[in-house]
Amino acid sequence: MWARLLAGASGLRLRACGEPGMRAAGGAFRGLQHRHASSSGEAALKKTPLFDFHKAHGGKMVEFAGWSMPVQYKDSHISSHMHTREHCSIFDVSHMLQTKVHGKDRIKFMESLVVADILELKDNQGTLSLFTNNKGGIIDDLIVTKTDQDYLYVVSNAGCADKDSAHMKSRLAEFKASGSDVDLEFLDEALIALQGPSMSRVLQEGLKEDLSKLTFMTSALATVFGVSGCRVTRCGYTGEDGVEISVPQSRVVELTEKLLAHSEVKLAGLGARDSLRLEAGLCLYGNDIDETTTPVEATLVWTIGKRRRQTKGFPGADIIVPQIKAKTARKRVGLVSTGPPVRQHTPILSPDGKVIGEVTSGCPSPCLKKNIAMGYVDATFAKNGTTIQVEVRKKAVPAVVSKMPFVPTKYYSV
Repeated sequence: MWARLLAGASGLRLRACGEPGMRAAGGAFRGLQHRHASSSGEAALKKTPLFDFHKAHGGKMVEFAGWSMPVQYKDSHISSHMHTREHCSIFDVSHMLQTKVHGKDRIKFMESLVVADILELKDNQGTLSLFTNNKGGIIDDLIVTKTDQDYLYVVSNAGCADKDSAHMKSRLAEFKASGSDVDLEFLDEALIALQGPSMSRVLQEGLKEDLSKLTFMTSALATVFGVSGCRVTRCGYTGEDGVEISVPQSRVVELTEKLLAHSEVKLAGLGARDSLRLEAGLCLYGNDIDETTTPVEATLVWTIGKRRRQTKGFPGADIIVPQIKAKTARKRVGLVSTGPPVRQHTPILSPDGKVIGEVTSGCPSPCLKKNIAMGYVDATFAKNGTTIQVEVRKKAVPAVVSKMPFVPTKYYSV
């Protein structure tokens, strides 16, 4: 019954810009607009270095953010989802934009674009941040790592790659014109994510370094299963312990095969990635946050560094910072409901039937066996435990505003 509900809820439609951590896919996939990649259309899509590998392993390829990506493999979406929660899975995230920011003014440059306090980061520590516009809207979410190699390592969303790179290049021109020392390097490395509770046991077998010293949101250069030149960052988009590994394109198939040889590891696609991130309460850019959404409305105030709130040296600060104390008319919340699945654009109703918001992501939760969703509601209805309704198939269905994450996260820290 639940499997049928989940399959029916998805319709496998993919739309979005992507994911970094929050960093960066609802039924799994309601709201992510998707098309099957036909042989004629496939040629026009970008392909990751693992494209042939996916097809050889039974990957069902779909169009996502201009790329041909696997939505699932031979296992069902639910099996793949649960395998990640109980063991670990490999996700191809090579479509994400990877950038190095060089130069002695690199921190000043990055802080002119994002809300995070990059200066206060320790060496090899990263943070989730947001590109914002002058109206306080979110251009994209991204992860910025302050490496000990004299550069910042930035990962942002695939569907926003052109927008993000143009945004950074425009600001770069301004900085260079003023005599600042900064440069951008857009990488062509592959990127894979190994996610799940047995990740550390699997990966440690291929590392000389002690993985227990690499905590959540820290990063290191390493040789992984004999593949040199890798950057391993302990982060992910599933709520589980995990890493993302930036690896030379020429050796990504080799590394993926070595990881997949472990009995704990299976391949997972965009379908599982989406339902996992929603259970973890993580936003999908283009669905849950966009240029019309401020960090305060999206309950992402924690991404704004305390020093940055005072200095206000980021785009839209004069709009965003006052909202922190004054609050906003709407707020992103989690929802739990029973009955028919809740999908993107589902109206959210007050107890008396008035429209008070809209669902931005939704799917049946494989772990909870309930329908979960997130969306925006009038702030007066945003308190956890508030009983509201959602309109599904023109009928009002009971729902409750619920704390996120829906499934407890298991990020590794000491």
